[in-house]
Amino acid sequence: MKKNLSLLFILLFQLNVSLAQTNKREFRGVWVSTVANIDWPSRPGLNTLDQQQEIIRILDNHKVTGINAIILQIRPASDAIYPSTLEPWSRYLSGIQGKAPVPFYDPLEFWINEAHKRGMELHAWFNPYRIKQNLKDSLSPDHIYFKNPYMGWEYGNRIYFEPGHPEVWQFLVNVVTDVVSRYDVDAIHFDDYFYPYKIKDTEIPDAEAFETFGGDFFPDKREAWRRHNVDTIIQQLSLAIKETKPWVKFGISPFGVWRNRTEDPIGSETKAGTTNYDALYADIIKWQQKGWIDYIIPQLYWRDDHPVADFSTLAYWWNDFSYGRGMYIGLAPYRIDKKSKHHMWRKHKFFLQQIDLLRELEDIEGIAFFSSKHFFRKDLQRMNKKLQKTYFQYPAIVPAMPWINNEAPPAPEQIQAHQNTLTWNVPITKNEMNRPRFYVVYHYPNPPERPLKYTRQVLTITGENHITFNHEIPAGMYRVSSLDRLNNESQLSSPLVVE
Repeated sequence: MKKNLSLLFILLFQLNVSLAQTNKREFRGVWVSTVANIDWPSRPGLNTLDQQQEIIRILDNHKVTGINAIILQIRPASDAIYPSTLEPWSRYLSGIQGKAPVPFYDPLEFWINEAHKRGMELHAWFNPYRIKQNLKDSLSPDHIYFKNPYMGWEYGNRIYFEPGHPEVWQFLVNVVTDVVSRYDVDAIHFDDYFYPYKIKDTEIPDAEAFETFGGDFFPDKREAWRRHNVDTIIQQLSLAIKETKPWVKFGISPFGVWRNRTEDPIGSETKAGTTNYDALYADIIKWQQKGWIDYIIPQLYWRDDHPVADFSTLAYWWNDFSYGRGMYIGLAPYRIDKKSKHHMWRKHKFFLQQIDLLRELEDIEGIAFFSSKHFFRKDLQRMNKKLQKTYFQYPAIVPAMPWINNEAPPAPEQIQAHQNTLTWNVPITKNEMNRPRFYVVYHYPNPPERPLKYTRQVLTITGENHITFNHEIPAGMYRVSSLDRLNNESQLSSPLVVE
């Protein structure tokens, strides 16, 4: 009996992997952290060429793995990895806040261009409220906190903006829309840091702000006021982003537990000491339900047998709260360690089983990994190969967002073969929303199978109007489609047969 059950499990596992590979759309993201030089640059003070070479290496590595979205931290602590008139250059580039790269270049522009060449989205990741990561850090003389210290407060070993101050709301909107207006980013992304994680026996020092701005919440509803403040900035940013560029998505990656069921009847069967709603004052599912955001990536950085926050329990719970918007799940390869005291983190097979489970859930459309540098670890190369050869064997298109726009772009034209290169003409459209941004290259034999059903027929996704092979072009039939800014797919080009 046990033998038969084991065989059945293996067959079901193989079937799930096979079925997953027929799904042509899946979000496959990776976070690239700049704060404390976690992922990039590898250390402060690298010159421009070294920084750019690291970017190329990171993107090439993730492209080979099958990643289709880079979530790049561009504002780690009220600073910028791009030239800004609102905030100083990040210390994590040069080691000194306010100092530009030498020789000068625009790191964000470089990241965007190189990601898009490879057919990968670039999500611009902001930390909304953090001013100082460490009290010992020196701020640039022109930092807004020097000019307006009333906009923030010290808590623990850090300094934060006051989330209830209207000037802070407007400043954050200005910072975000400045990036949206000047750069071709695909999305604006916030992580789990809203109000700071609570420090034991230390009250958040917002009593004065509450008295000044609390309105109808004053004097006995401070926690409700805090949630109102975070609601307000999310709603304001949602409107501002879409008014600036309607196709730019807005996503949040919250802490993995919204509320425990002991606190709310629709909460999860967990016993988390920290929750989004009660500790961070972030009512995540409300934002998704009201359509203020376009996607959520809950951070489910736990194992399956966790006594307080079980991975599978939370995966099923979040699956029920997509409200028709994007729902992806954040995973934690950083926890994999053969010396871990928990057996489920000692081998990568248990981590891969988390992906298997997520692919079974109807309303979960993808995953994201924290963080980039762990794909370069020597002890995780077997996992990386497994992702490449099995889980991400075929390229995937990022899921579309029809609530923003569902009109398909024009198809590529005149696909041709020249020596070892395929080329096609880029279609022209006056509608910026539907301007072709990426191209899906299909390769299948004669007679062709149905090209839009099976992912194994997707050869590559690229941001350029050509692909070059190392040797001669493999024989078969080729067709190309366009993807617009929201990943709506065009009809196929006319076929090209290569003998």
